[in-house]
Amino acid sequence: MRKKVTVVGAGMVGGTTAHRLADKELCDVVLTDIIEGLPQGKGLDLAESAPIEGYDSRVLGTNDYKDTANSDIVVITAGIPRKPGMSRDDLLKTNYNIVKETTEKVVKYSPNSILIIVSNPLDAMAQTAYKASGFSKNRVLGMAGVLDSARMRTFIAEALDVSVENVTAFVLGGHGDTMVPLARYSTVAGIPLPDLMPKEKIDAIIKRTAQGGAEIVGLLKTGSAFYAPSAAIVEMVEAILKDKKKILPCAAYLEGEYGIKGLFVGVPVKLGARGIEQVIEIKLTPEERVALEKSAAAVKELVEIIGV
Repeated sequence: MRKKVTVVGAGMVGGTTAHRLADKELCDVVLTDIIEGLPQGKGLDLAESAPIEGYDSRVLGTNDYKDTANSDIVVITAGIPRKPGMSRDDLLKTNYNIVKETTEKVVKYSPNSILIIVSNPLDAMAQTAYKASGFSKNRVLGMAGVLDSARMRTFIAEALDVSVENVTAFVLGGHGDTMVPLARYSTVAGIPLPDLMPKEKIDAIIKRTAQGGAEIVGLLKTGSAFYAPSAAIVEMVEAILKDKKKILPCAAYLEGEYGIKGLFVGVPVKLGARGIEQVIEIKLTPEERVALEKSAAAVKELVEIIGV
């Protein structure tokens, strides 16, 4: 029996995620949204792609949460998108209500699922889902670090004119302007980035990585990124469904790791069938620790505003 993944929110991120999941034949997919006809139309379109692409994954579009019952993973992308000039924090209160209500509905029908939160502001929305679901901390995680690291890897590969497959990058902290990209843990074919690039070039890449989402919002004018975010979601889903024990940077609920307690912050974790199976702690320099604490403080501020 195939695994079942529900994607909540049939916008560009949700629709593209459903497409990638079906294309890779990882699972059956339920795509749900409050807008009537939108998930049904995208679901039918994807189903009609199957004979050409050769996948047998079933894709169902629906407005009814009953159809999401017994999902193994639920990906929550629902929320209003960021518009030019709007910070992630501007989205806070509106998306808090959307994510809380959505979480309560999916948990009712899929009490044993793992939740992957994508809605912004990411870390605060992961905390919202964690509190609303009542799930253990290993079953609620946020998608941010995989995307931020991918952006950094892209810029490094471009700057050095090497294959992206040779590049690993390491990003800690909250998803946003306070993220903490770690250059000394980023490598090209195993060679530390500082050995290959001058500091000013690395600093420029770090700055561009932190503003990666805003750069795309500015270019698109009416929307935000969806190709890379959906690819990041699918990498996480695959690691869980295939019990890969893959180490990926995700927003995780910390209880003392890195000196942070009671907050979702981006850290490297081991992802497997039980969700987050281990938080990987690495040694930080005093400067990196200060940057991570600043990032956690920004998350704490948002969490306090919405009272979660």
